[in-house]
Amino acid sequence: MKWERTHNCGKLSKKDIGAEVILMGWVATRRDHGGIIFIDLRDRWGITQINIRPESNAYEEAKKLRNEWVVAFKGVVDSRPDGMINPNLATGEIEVLASEMEVLNPSLTPPFNIVGENVASEDIRLKYRYIDLRRQEMQSNIIMRHNTAQIVRNYFSSHDFLEIETPYLMKSTPEGARDFLVPSRVWRGKFFALPQSPQTYKQLLMVAGFDRYFQIVRCFRDEDLRADRQPEFTQIDVEMSFVDEEDIFQVV
Repeated sequence: MKWERTHNCGKLSKKDIGAEVILMGWVATRRDHGGIIFIDLRDRWGITQINIRPESNAYEEAKKLRNEWVVAFKGVVDSRPDGMINPNLATGEIEVLASEMEVLNPSLTPPFNIVGENVASEDIRLKYRYIDLRRQEMQSNIIMRHNTAQIVRNYFSSHDFLEIETPYLMKSTPEGARDFLVPSRVWRGKFFALPQSPQTYKQLLMVAGFDRYFQIVRCFRDEDLRADRQPEFTQIDVEMSFVDEEDIFQVV
């Protein structure tokens, strides 16, 4: 890769007109309009339209581009012509007039649509999970999960809780479900268990005097799949000392 990205595909606006930029991302769509090639270049921040004219050094190579090729463009930000503004895009008032292009990675034809309606079965989507996660719906879900985790961390931290990571390998303890077991390499015939919850560890933390603990933690339970059960899940785990029921209700 010969360039360094200067902007993401959702950042440019009219205030950037005239600036030379370098964008990198995936080809969402390619349109050939009478000699001018338009590329909708996509990353997780959005889409920017790339305008490739016949006099551009990128023109001949751009003819080969297909959906989901990973490409870098160098060019100058320009305003879109009257009547060509796209109000549905954050970058809809501008386009980038490409002067150069570098193909970072070509792509085979994707097994289903990344942009637009998705009609693939769940089995196909899971088989090609890395492609399914490029879809806007899936990326929005992951971003929402990230934002939720940040809110949780900020909230509990502001209430004097400590985020403490507890071990995954532990002694099997009697709880409501079967444990997943991990064989020990050192002690033949012995096994670790994956925790159904951090219950034992957080009680140790209270005895140790940490007073308020929280963790966004992975839990493992060897159960058959049902509508409300799956083998691994994430929970917001909390423990407090010197409190009563009303204190817990208030914090949660």
